[in-house]
Amino acid sequence: MAVVLRYVGKCGSAIETLVGLTHVKETTSKYLKSAIDDLFAEYKLSFKQVRGQGYDGASNMRGEFNGLQSLIMRENSTSYYVHCFAHQLQLVVVAVVRKHKCIGNFF
Repeated sequence: MAVVLRYVGKCGSAIETLVGLTHVKETTSKYLKSAIDDLFAEYKLSFKQVRGQGYDGASNMRGEFNGLQSLIMRENSTSYYVHCFAHQLQLVVVAVVRKHKCIGNFF
């Protein structure tokens, strides 16, 4: 699992930083939340400062009641979920490449 933080820098520009890659044995929302908790603790980060969360639309992530989204929002109600549109773009590119080999060669 990759964890990337996006924040506003001193000059007001958006900055994205790869915090870390962590191996996960399970993809359940509880296990993923635990892995993120560990990573945050390692870098002395707090969910209280999180204002948003974004990832693909898998049910273990976006689940309204037991997904990662809801587990994080229980800890901080201001960490709103935004679907990661880059993932949708990836799905479109993969679908197109499967049908048109010349485009696959381009990529």
